[in-house]
Amino acid sequence: MTDRESADGRVHAFGDDALGEYDAVGLAGELRAGRISPTEAVDAAISRAVRVEPTLGAIACADFERARRAAQHRSAGFFAGVPTFVKDNTDVAGLPTQHGTAAFQAQPAPADGDFARTFFRLGVVGLGKSRLSEFGISPSAESPDRVVRNPWDPAYSSGASSAGSAALVASGVVPFAHGNDGGGSIRIPAAACGLVGLKPTRGRIPQDKMTRHMPVRVVSDGVLTRSVRDTATYLRETERLRPNPRLRPVGEVLGPGRRRLRIAMVLQSLLADTDTETAATVEDAARLLESMGHHVEEIAPPVPMSFVEDFKTYYGLLFLFLNATGKHTFNATFDWRDTESLTRGFAGYALEHAHRLPVAITRLHRSAAHSRSLYERYDVVLTPTVSHLTPRIGHLDPTLPYDVVMGRLLDWVGFTPWQNATGEPAISLPFGLNSHGTPIGVQLGGPSGAEARLLEAAFAVEEARPFMRIQDAAAG
Repeated sequence: MTDRESADGRVHAFGDDALGEYDAVGLAGELRAGRISPTEAVDAAISRAVRVEPTLGAIACADFERARRAAQHRSAGFFAGVPTFVKDNTDVAGLPTQHGTAAFQAQPAPADGDFARTFFRLGVVGLGKSRLSEFGISPSAESPDRVVRNPWDPAYSSGASSAGSAALVASGVVPFAHGNDGGGSIRIPAAACGLVGLKPTRGRIPQDKMTRHMPVRVVSDGVLTRSVRDTATYLRETERLRPNPRLRPVGEVLGPGRRRLRIAMVLQSLLADTDTETAATVEDAARLLESMGHHVEEIAPPVPMSFVEDFKTYYGLLFLFLNATGKHTFNATFDWRDTESLTRGFAGYALEHAHRLPVAITRLHRSAAHSRSLYERYDVVLTPTVSHLTPRIGHLDPTLPYDVVMGRLLDWVGFTPWQNATGEPAISLPFGLNSHGTPIGVQLGGPSGAEARLLEAAFAVEEARPFMRIQDAAAG
């Protein structure tokens, strides 16, 4: 048991050091005021990382010495001096980009990718790379020798694919960290680890070349945070650096909105029945929103029946492409035989259903038009983030037979992929603990460009029902 591991198993690194209990906005204010130096903040984050990493397994590649050197030089940007991590499927100059796989040996990237270039302009100090599931496929990062554990209870998954970032933020190592989301990979670990996780509108945040060139751009980049204001401020500051003129600006969102919203509540997905605890949590969130004056109406899943197979077929195409072109896409050391059964199974599924690919891609492109009709009647959609309570490590082991893992995956991840197809924003918010003692998340989705609307609603939820803190739970 570590010095910050409670008798009930929760692991965190919060303490009386330079980072204290600040969120990213609070820490940035202390750094600007000179009450904390960047060196002190980075040293505290490194100390915290060293303390919890043996249990959590969240770091893919540490870059501590370069972080210490960077902290000695004043940087510009709203988050100047704030320590963080970048997910290990995104290029950072001088660090390998391993994509969570053992199928090749990555070499140091020659330059920052487009995401990291913009992220570092905010003034953050990178401590290294956070761990993910292989190629971000699985919603749980539990590859052999690369398991990421949940700080609330290390016997459970931390979600994925932005698993390492979620574990590092939830355990207090850094106040926020990079994630990206191609089927729920920001929102799922946010739900599992008790964090705020927003998938922005497609095109809102700069992306690396690999994700920009997908046939359907299902991936969006963002951050995992412990407060709504960190997420809102990150979007505001990134938008100031790289505005997208084709999207409605997010602007400055500082608190709850005044507008009364028409909210559609969806309790069941097309894939699986939502369990009792999760459904009750969403209904509790609905009652809270109604108490604020919003109108909530339960509706059937607003997703066509073809969507599940279309999404599986398209994702299979992506991994079929990676397996076929890995020596060119990555480097000559790539060997597809060293990928996991889930990756190979997805690729095989696409090969078997290759005749469906043109139709699947066409329908995925049209999903945004399908969704627009929903938002002619409603302002926001309220759902579970995932269909069931967070599973134990081993339940989604990606080396199990493909059919077994895929069945379990689809049973858990029923609500997040739709926004990846439509390109619309969605945010997962922590809304209490389940009977196992791990967090439950609820999701708010909105039309394209409606991040401000979602953030205003999220601020209202956070104000009315302050998010559970791991250090308080552990202390109790």
